[in-house]
Amino acid sequence: MAREPRVTDRRTNATGEPNQEDEEVRRGQEERLRTVWAAPRSWRYWSAVNNTEVGVWYTAAAFGFMLFAGVLALMMRVQLAVPENDFLSATFYNQVYTLHGTAMMFLFAVPIFEAVAIILLPQMLGARDLPFPRLSAFGFWCFVIGGVFVCGSIFFGAAPNAGWFMYPPLTTNEQYTPGYGPDIWLLGLSFIEVASIAAAVELIVGTLKCRPPGMRLNLMPLYGWYVLVVAGMILFAFPPLIAGDILFELERMFDWPFFDPSRGGDPLLWQHLFWIFGHPEVYIVFLPAVALVAMIVPTFAQRPILGYSWIVLAAVGTGFISFGLWVHHMYTTGLPSISLGFFSAASEAVAIPTGVQIFVFLATLLTGRVIYSVPMLFVSGALAIFVIGGLTGVMVALVPFDWQAHDTYFVVGHLHCVLIGGMLFPLAAGIYYYWPIVGGRRLSDKLGRVAFWLMFAGFNLAFLPMHYSGLAGMARRVWTYSEELGVGMANFASSIGAFVFAAGFLVIVWDVLRPRGKEAHARRNPWNAGTLEWLTEMPGESWGVRSVPIVTTRYPLWEQPNFIDDVDKGRFYLPDAEEMKRETIITSVLDGEPLQCLRVPGPSFMPMIAAVLTGAVFIFATFHWWAATFAAMGLSVASIIVWLWRGTAEIPEKAEKNVGLGLKLPLYKSGPHSIGWWAMFITMTGDAMAFIGLIFGYYYFFTIHADFPPPAAVGPGVFWPGVALAMFALAWGAALFGGISNRAERIGTSRALMAAGTLTSLAGSAALLWGPYVTGLDPTAHVYPATVWVLAIWTAVHGGVGGLMLGYCLGRSFAGRLTPAHDVDISNVTLYWHFMGGTALLTVTTLALFPILT
Repeated sequence: MAREPRVTDRRTNATGEPNQEDEEVRRGQEERLRTVWAAPRSWRYWSAVNNTEVGVWYTAAAFGFMLFAGVLALMMRVQLAVPENDFLSATFYNQVYTLHGTAMMFLFAVPIFEAVAIILLPQMLGARDLPFPRLSAFGFWCFVIGGVFVCGSIFFGAAPNAGWFMYPPLTTNEQYTPGYGPDIWLLGLSFIEVASIAAAVELIVGTLKCRPPGMRLNLMPLYGWYVLVVAGMILFAFPPLIAGDILFELERMFDWPFFDPSRGGDPLLWQHLFWIFGHPEVYIVFLPAVALVAMIVPTFAQRPILGYSWIVLAAVGTGFISFGLWVHHMYTTGLPSISLGFFSAASEAVAIPTGVQIFVFLATLLTGRVIYSVPMLFVSGALAIFVIGGLTGVMVALVPFDWQAHDTYFVVGHLHCVLIGGMLFPLAAGIYYYWPIVGGRRLSDKLGRVAFWLMFAGFNLAFLPMHYSGLAGMARRVWTYSEELGVGMANFASSIGAFVFAAGFLVIVWDVLRPRGKEAHARRNPWNAGTLEWLTEMPGESWGVRSVPIVTTRYPLWEQPNFIDDVDKGRFYLPDAEEMKRETIITSVLDGEPLQCLRVPGPSFMPMIAAVLTGAVFIFATFHWWAATFAAMGLSVASIIVWLWRGTAEIPEKAEKNVGLGLKLPLYKSGPHSIGWWAMFITMTGDAMAFIGLIFGYYYFFTIHADFPPPAAVGPGVFWPGVALAMFALAWGAALFGGISNRAERIGTSRALMAAGTLTSLAGSAALLWGPYVTGLDPTAHVYPATVWVLAIWTAVHGGVGGLMLGYCLGRSFAGRLTPAHDVDISNVTLYWHFMGGTALLTVTTLALFPILT
């Protein structure tokens, strides 16, 4: 008997999957995707976590702070336009230049990289969103609150006034800097640094784990490589500054003498910790701008980048070498000649990978067919100005020259050539290039050309004369100067140039904000680019990419046939949102193999609430409102726990999902395959760098003192630190074997171990603090007991956090949210305890054993 042919619905194909050639099927899929990924409306709009929304907020806030800093700069230039001017008082001028540098470096130059990356990176990687959208929102709210707190201080006469570098002892002694200015700077920026590190974690995990199937590391857009390098630099550069901030604020608040030479401290420790952050920050600012150039140049040369591998190696090399340059800023502090020679050579060497990147761009343009446009105009100006900044950088890298030019306006001119030529001009190019993705329309070519020439002419008129002023003897950071110095004309020209430059930038602001009326949307991929971000429709949809593509080339829009049509018709992965969940694909780090269908959380006010409460901790501490500080701290911790409980590690209704093309992927992963594990690893790496900064302080004092610890110091002893280490070892074992027992379905044993780990970690923290207390170490008497206490407190706090984490896992287990098959929480907490164990071991070795050995 013959078999009857199988009848299939026209809406499905022979394998039972949706028929993507059916327009009605696609229309239904698009409607579901549109509903799932839509941003909330009305007042709930501010609970949005989409990268397209948060990234735009972040960018707008960063530019707002930049305009604020620009107004301060113009006020300075009015003051310095003529000799012996009294437009600003000396005190107010100090506040203005301090906030100008602070806002430009901490509230614009670094955050704008993170903001732009939040918008563009998912598009470039063909992902629906970054893996932790609520973390991005949390970082944004932290950034805004901290920035308003710091910048708003000037309107109340309480702004910091000792420079954006806050050198002690000028700033740590209330006699010289009374009031709250330095505290506002320290605690406000520490809060902002939390936002920067949060964004770095998001971007690293997103770049490594959210690439589309098939996109191996060597196929990744150059922008992705630069994001990876810069986010990694943030992870290693910002924590030492946080360590320095802790020491600084402990001295200001409680008189612990880390920078007081009369009690064993040393102001140079601050310079080391600050510039270990400060010089890499120059490249943290520069490299993202180069990333924009690396995306723009191939498009307008209409050919792939020439020397892809060379530019990747150059970017990595620049980031690596930048951490060996911090003494570049300390040549005049009396360091040994051998140190000066080493750091001078390193400062010269960084020009090599920087030059490679510039020559790669020039070679790509020379071998292509260049299309002249406004973005390319700004790129050309950027390369010209940055080369000037690079050449003057080579000059100040030479110790004898730096001794002459240090703290003069020559350095101011050099710095602005690097930052404006290396960052602001490429950013302006990026605005004109990428605005169709953000706003759906192109900006005006006419206004763009006007803006460029005003900015280019104004910049050179403003900053080139500063090199002359500096060599003529004009010191930086002075509020006025005498006519006899002979730099009046140069300063007047600089002031005129600053206003011309500002006018050019305001033209860009107007071009972005001007009413569009009935102006038509840009056509899709208006520049005929080859990378994935230009899959965006005009105007863009909230889902990011219609279907997650398979990528086998570096420029798929140029090199993969029928690519856009295949994406639009859902012929790749995740063309639908059947369960009405926000989903994207997680792939392997090296080869881009699909590993998981990740469900990302949707809109929530919890990131905003957590940021407000965390910000309250820093703000209340600034004014020494201790009761309010501890109350806000408790509420902050509670809000973060609620956020994690309700929005992370959710158990799906099924084990796996058909994501299309016959591929089924798991909906839940734990251990090294999960994005949460990677986020914990990256976060703890940054945390370890802050701890190393504190340890560095201890051994720094050992190297500069003939007897450290001092002979009279009794120290914390060996017994109590030893007890603490034993308790922490037990807690580490409880976390490790608690996870193993849970996976082996020995639930009772697992819960008992989690409870025991919670108690032993708290006991370890108490024992570590009891050691210096019971031996009578007074942290205000000498830098040695102060250093002991700060290391003990750091480790004890981390032990307490580890105990809280184990208690959280215990609660999740009782609530049925942590099971043998769904154990991402205990897996991540175990990883935390690996780092915590190393922290405890190094702390106890330093505090208890090192004094015996010496």
